[in-house]
Amino acid sequence: MLNQAPENVRRIACIGAGPIGGGWAAHFLAQGYLVTSYLHDASEYDALMRLLETAWSSLEAVGLADGASMDNFSWTTDLGKATEKAEFIQESVPEVLPLKQGLYKTLGEIVDANVVIASSTSGLSMTDIQAECATPERTVVAHPFNPPYLLPLVEMIGGEKTSPHTVEWAEQFYRHAGKAPLVMKKEIPGFIATRLQEAIWREALHMVANGEATVEQIDQAVVNGPGPRWALMGPCEIFHVGGGEGGMAYCLDQFGPALKLPWTRLVAPELTDDLRKAMIDGCVEMTAGQDFASLSKKMNDGLVEIAKMKRKLKNQ
Repeated sequence: MLNQAPENVRRIACIGAGPIGGGWAAHFLAQGYLVTSYLHDASEYDALMRLLETAWSSLEAVGLADGASMDNFSWTTDLGKATEKAEFIQESVPEVLPLKQGLYKTLGEIVDANVVIASSTSGLSMTDIQAECATPERTVVAHPFNPPYLLPLVEMIGGEKTSPHTVEWAEQFYRHAGKAPLVMKKEIPGFIATRLQEAIWREALHMVANGEATVEQIDQAVVNGPGPRWALMGPCEIFHVGGGEGGMAYCLDQFGPALKLPWTRLVAPELTDDLRKAMIDGCVEMTAGQDFASLSKKMNDGLVEIAKMKRKLKNQ
């Protein structure tokens, strides 16, 4: 099984043409791969091409791999044709378990058993997804962060029937493909990064619901406070540095007792009509005069500069 070395993969099939599936296609194209996208319907083509063109300008700014070209892209509405020559498959269909189970049942029948199939799922377990697949040992979760073509994280975990070799192979493949794979210890809902992100999101909702802060104040606090540090270090390393010569030990001893104080709230607030309206109105006011395209460009341009800076620091 998996006779193909990860570094020798050339042909990739991306199943799904939404923001994640299209984002993966853009990333793989920028890394020099030959990419075929499967579209459920030809009507998805225009939106997919707009996404690829938008992504490509950012990817050119970051730097393309040798041989990278949009000419290496093709698409089809025929699942068999999309996967017949694939040496790796990235699945990004909607988060509907029966839909994914049916797809993996089909893929298990039509795709060579030596080809790894990775799911971009953000909330479903591979144990559930692979339940009806005849070759579950080659299936693995590979959850990206959006946009996949600029953010390197890929959270990985196999299901109960996934071969450990598949996870190892996929980790090597993603690393070779320019990603930062993170192999998890066990299957948990929401993986790691999303759970951390969700904790901040819940606290933000509580603050707005209780009139403790506005939407804009919350975003200002993150952007001008912990945000820039998080681009360089994770929260654990930041606390370790924050402890000075005493490191993490100092922080735990000094601030540990305060963790018992009811500052933050782990239970989500009730999403009332008033809270929903406050969140929506706050975002509209904060982004006045900016549409989705301009906001996306603002984010992408910033991520490009961060990527360049991190690459520069890594090479010092």
